[in-house]
Amino acid sequence: MKAHEVPQDDSVLEGRRRACYALDAQGHYVVVASRGWEVERIVNEHARDALREELEAVRLQVLAGKVSALAYHMTVCQMDYRLLAANTGLSRFRVRRHLRPKVFARLSHAVLERYAHAFGLSVAELARLPGLGG
Repeated sequence: MKAHEVPQDDSVLEGRRRACYALDAQGHYVVVASRGWEVERIVNEHARDALREELEAVRLQVLAGKVSALAYHMTVCQMDYRLLAANTGLSRFRVRRHLRPKVFARLSHAVLERYAHAFGLSVAELARLPGLGG
């Protein structure tokens, strides 16, 4: 893309600029500031909508007692059980087991602290869904 062709559309950058590489008139790569690209904004909106739908589905599963609140926080942070296991130092098997509400309810404070730290929450926040209380 030529330097003068770098998109300057409104996007998710909210007025900020990002560095992009483009070709100048001599054919050399140069850094050009860009405010974004409309296509990028549309794709990001679709991705956010999909994440909201997924989060709502998991929230309903938590409320129905099918999975623990751990699943909700994993979805918020876009983690799967493997990534959460790596961040907490727990085995993948244990993390998957802790997705069961009855098992999660019996976890020790030390294990809950590990999860809370991985999500950047307090132990009290970990055990509930935002806006719903306990």
